[in-house]
Amino acid sequence: MDARTLEVAEQLLLIERELRTQGWWADLPPSDEAMASHEPFCVDSMPFDQWLQWIFLPRMKVILEQGAPLPNVSGIQPMAEQVYGVGNAQSRELIKLLGEFDEILTGAN
Repeated sequence: MDARTLEVAEQLLLIERELRTQGWWADLPPSDEAMASHEPFCVDSMPFDQWLQWIFLPRMKVILEQGAPLPNVSGIQPMAEQVYGVGNAQSRELIKLLGEFDEILTGAN
């Protein structure tokens, strides 16, 4: 097992909790068309918080559950900073958590 697995799992839970705390957790998934986007972060079909909830978190959970290799790089924090703005107080904690996620993955290199 990758030494980062437990830390990644914990970080994913923290990210989910922050999305819920901010009210950015949706009850209904985006449309099938939105989910089928081929653009990075589905920028053409859904807001970033929906991408986190419906694409990023489920994919990472599948990787963990299947014991598949974790990515060695991640650049989610810069996208969050672009979407929410660096000085946005409401998104500060989410951006921090995403940055910590990026560090966990790249720290093994």
